[in-house]
Amino acid sequence: MIVPSIDLQGGRTVQLVGGREMALDAGDPRPFARRFARVGEVAVIDLDAALRQGTNSALVEELLALAPCRVGGGIRDVATARAWLDRGARKVILGTAARPEVLRELPRERTIAAVDCLDGEVVIDGWRTRTGVRAEDRLRELAPFVGGFLVTFVESEGRLQGIDLERVARCVAAAAPVRVTVAGGVTTVEDVAAIDRLGADAQVGMALYTNRLGLAEAFAAPLASDRADGLWSTIVCDERGTALGLAWSDLESLREAIETGAGVYRSRRRGLWRKGASTGATQELLRVEVDCDRDALRFVVRQSGPGFCHAGSRTCFGPASGLAALEETLRARGVSAPGDSYTGRLLADPRLLAAKLREEAGELGAARTRAEVVHEAADVLFFTLARLAAEGVELADVERELDRRALRITRRGGEAKVVDGGGS
Repeated sequence: MIVPSIDLQGGRTVQLVGGREMALDAGDPRPFARRFARVGEVAVIDLDAALRQGTNSALVEELLALAPCRVGGGIRDVATARAWLDRGARKVILGTAARPEVLRELPRERTIAAVDCLDGEVVIDGWRTRTGVRAEDRLRELAPFVGGFLVTFVESEGRLQGIDLERVARCVAAAAPVRVTVAGGVTTVEDVAAIDRLGADAQVGMALYTNRLGLAEAFAAPLASDRADGLWSTIVCDERGTALGLAWSDLESLREAIETGAGVYRSRRRGLWRKGASTGATQELLRVEVDCDRDALRFVVRQSGPGFCHAGSRTCFGPASGLAALEETLRARGVSAPGDSYTGRLLADPRLLAAKLREEAGELGAARTRAEVVHEAADVLFFTLARLAAEGVELADVERELDRRALRITRRGGEAKVVDGGGS
């Protein structure tokens, strides 16, 4: 698959040829981050930090809030790597600091070693110093310590001249079973598809910024279909992973969906179909994912209106249940509940709702049997969701915050706060 790249210099998105010559200034990186996020992880490389010419760290932090990012450039020690992981980087990319004694101190699955090579030889110091080490040897050396590699073919970087697939194959074999991402020269759909068949991912920059390669075309390059019409089955899910329904996609609909950030599909009867265009039940496309066999897609969307199904329900598989159903009910009652109903009173009286939250949390803490824990937890969840509904906060917002916290590797002690109950 593809990994779009955002290279930063002086607060702007740039593309360099061979790591030195400025070839393109694409401007503000934020719109690129939002768009690229729809197809997966984005590589964000701070070139100023890598070259010891400054830093774009504040801007990188902004991008972490917009896209799932692999962060690289200027990460030369354990403390810096850990700091980026705590800030929300999905992975960190280490270059010259990718040594066993450093890598052992980091979570392997979230660490990528950058192996930059010129004519097969590893180069360092911003690609200016040759080491005499072959790329394949460096891959074998570091494979036990990392979760991925970024192999850049320096002589091809930014030149749109294609990629040496034999070298890719050698790198994949040397790194196995660690996943390799290759960069430098990836230009065409055929390049991306061939790299995927070799078991690697393609990091793409210049080809995307110059429109030599479309984002949707690059994403779809490895996809296949066993249908006569060539369509890809598309499972449509909400942010919580609940399946809303089944749709179909082709390259045209996928391109429209990715470029507009909306739920757009291929109807077998009506052609290009933008969900909610006539009913108001529109979708914001958050990301597109591909399955392991490369023949099905999953659209993760934020659904508005009554739901996905033409029958008016949230899903095509019947009504919601559990927390999703409760959230739906409370949000609806927030609009229509009579003021004298219990739900109406809760939503209208913050002091009452706060008192009930404290009361039920205490009862959950005091519960002793399994049945009591279940009962009291249900009460706590009810009042918690009522609090969210009263403030217009969705459960998905809370889940995103939990996901963000899960990316931290520096843990807090977690001791209870001491409450001063004394007088003045």
